[in-house]
Amino acid sequence: MGEFRRISVHDALGGGAVADTLLWRKCYGGVMLLTSSTVMWFLFERAGYNFLSFVANTLLLLAVILFFWAKSASLLNRPLPPIPDMDISEESVLIAADEMRVWVNTALATLHEIAVDGNLRTLILVAGGLWLVSYIGSLFNFLTLIYIGVLLSLSVPFLYDSFQSQIDEKLVVVHKNMSAVFKKADLILQKIPMSQQKQKKTE
Repeated sequence: MGEFRRISVHDALGGGAVADTLLWRKCYGGVMLLTSSTVMWFLFERAGYNFLSFVANTLLLLAVILFFWAKSASLLNRPLPPIPDMDISEESVLIAADEMRVWVNTALATLHEIAVDGNLRTLILVAGGLWLVSYIGSLFNFLTLIYIGVLLSLSVPFLYDSFQSQIDEKLVVVHKNMSAVFKKADLILQKIPMSQQKQKKTE
């Protein structure tokens, strides 16, 4: 299919350790992420453990261990705990702020298309997406949604990487059908008299 240039899933995910983990190229990272998320979900969702109590007890245990480790290291001439520098670099803050700015500008541009341009396609996509999120949110609580997101992130990229050609063929067909539906909707919308755009032109 020559309609678009296909890139690898590994490159699309950044090509680093995160991509290796999500695609199970480093099984250790995938197993650790799946195991830890499953344990956390079981503790908070099934066992009824309180999140704040868990965080507080974990931090307390960590602080006590590090304290006695440091004391014993000074007495026994052993190396200190390998604690990295607790500092957030200015570069990381700027990167996070830049990413946030992109998301905010995208949201504002979408609102502009709906409120000012009267874009029916954008309205349908936004309304459908928000309805889907609301429906899914009514079925699961927030913690379960996060756990489902972890499971999907460990399965969807791997499956897509394994069957990319077949999935791309189906997505092209779906895209063509959706484009045809949106074109018909735009034609119907243009036939509606006294739209905002026509009023602006006549004034």
